[in-house]
Amino acid sequence: MLELSDIEEWRSFASDQRAKGLVVGFVPTMGALHAGHASLFRAAKEHSDVVVASLFVNPRQFDRRDDLEKYPRTPERDLALALECGVDCVVSPSLTDMWPDYPAPTPTTVSVGELGERFEGAGRPGHFDGVASVVAKLFTITGPCRSFFGEKDFQQLAVIRQIVRDLAFAVEVVGCPIVRDDDGLALSSRNVTLSLAGRRRALGLSHALTAAAKVARPASIQRAVMHEVLENEGVEVAYAEVVDPLTLLPSSDAESGPRRALVAGFVDGVRLLDNGPVSIVGS
Repeated sequence: MLELSDIEEWRSFASDQRAKGLVVGFVPTMGALHAGHASLFRAAKEHSDVVVASLFVNPRQFDRRDDLEKYPRTPERDLALALECGVDCVVSPSLTDMWPDYPAPTPTTVSVGELGERFEGAGRPGHFDGVASVVAKLFTITGPCRSFFGEKDFQQLAVIRQIVRDLAFAVEVVGCPIVRDDDGLALSSRNVTLSLAGRRRALGLSHALTAAAKVARPASIQRAVMHEVLENEGVEVAYAEVVDPLTLLPSSDAESGPRRALVAGFVDGVRLLDNGPVSIVGS
């Protein structure tokens, strides 16, 4: 497995693979890898010829300094997992190369407007500007590729699809299913920071989604059900919403059909999120 840190070497490697007629599969990560990332690596391995993974904790998508400092960093374990999953090239760019002005604000920002201002964007101001900006830079360096993202961060996936469409990146975005532990908790790099009791409370997110999905009901009732489950299981609710899976606009009680339920909340001071498909019926 090739390990790179220099941006130009990374750019050249990807370009050389395409010159050979190979499809580059790209998996951007912030490290602290787990089985969910492994599933992305396996999907990239199956659907492309050469797999490139990036490891970069992007400070521009954190709205709080303490949250950035607490984000887990496990570089040696990350490299071992990437190697085990057959990743061909791991790139770990420096903060200076990615954002030369940091910690001063970077003048250039990519924003997707309203899509990035709801839900996670409302709770973490500037978060999706940071996500969109770093992903745009990663795509620019990597070049034409097939890029793989988990559906657990459903709004992030929608934001990335938006910038690819609007800015005409030669990138095919592939969404991959959520990976869960045996008890149903969605895998997240932040899970390791939970206490044992906190981890049990965190199951409230997946339980809320299960409760909403059991029976087709008007959107307002599904929202109420999710709120009740989250609160009863000790999750501090950030939001529990039923949305159109493409636009992420909240659904009205007059609508019917397949939708996406989005939930987020705090456990042990850690912000967690989850989502899943539901069906609603008009009232």
